[in-house]
Amino acid sequence: MKTILYRSIERGNANHGWLNAHHYFSFASYFNPERIQFGALRVLNDDIIQGGTGFGEHPHDNMEIITIPLKGALHHKDSMNNQWIKLEVGEVQVMSAGTGLIHAEKNANQNEELSLFQIWILPNQQEVTPRYDQKKFLKEQRENQLQILVTSFNEESKESLKIHQNALISRIDLTKNQEYCYKIKDIKRGVFVLLVEGLLMINNELLSSRDAIGISETEKFTIFTREKCDILFIEVPM
Repeated sequence: MKTILYRSIERGNANHGWLNAHHYFSFASYFNPERIQFGALRVLNDDIIQGGTGFGEHPHDNMEIITIPLKGALHHKDSMNNQWIKLEVGEVQVMSAGTGLIHAEKNANQNEELSLFQIWILPNQQEVTPRYDQKKFLKEQRENQLQILVTSFNEESKESLKIHQNALISRIDLTKNQEYCYKIKDIKRGVFVLLVEGLLMINNELLSSRDAIGISETEKFTIFTREKCDILFIEVPM
């Protein structure tokens, strides 16, 4: 088993006042040659956006972009004729940038912070037709069981959102003092395990809230919770 530890205090940080962004991988003005990507996972930003603010129109191409709100609500519009669609806690958004698109995102509330994860995954197909989708996932359906959020178009699952990559994004809420075994679908994949909230042990490493660990070259690994935990798994080709 190969592991790479990503401590929350070691993340890149850019505080612009209206936006406080923490970067697990090199992004914008933050560059760390040892933190470029984890397999096909290129970007994972932990953003806090102040009320009434957001990102103006900007372009993307050839990237699979996934957004997961943790607190508050997001408004999204794009060049695919989506006009200020609302994305709330419990929902997940996917966007295939493909041949190119322009979009904008802003906090849907004037007086409340918006907290979210934005994930960029390198696609396995270039120049695809841009597309957008979002879906609500019930919190109770991830209590002590894996909730699948995003899979490849090649997967038969009809419950998950789809992207152009052989990846799998899932989430689970585990109770205190629980043992959980995660099985990787393909030995050629790795899993970026992000502890959203809680305290747990993996491979003799103690992780606290917003710590992460990249795991590869194994078929499975075991998690031991010390507190109630909210865990995000991003499984990608290495």
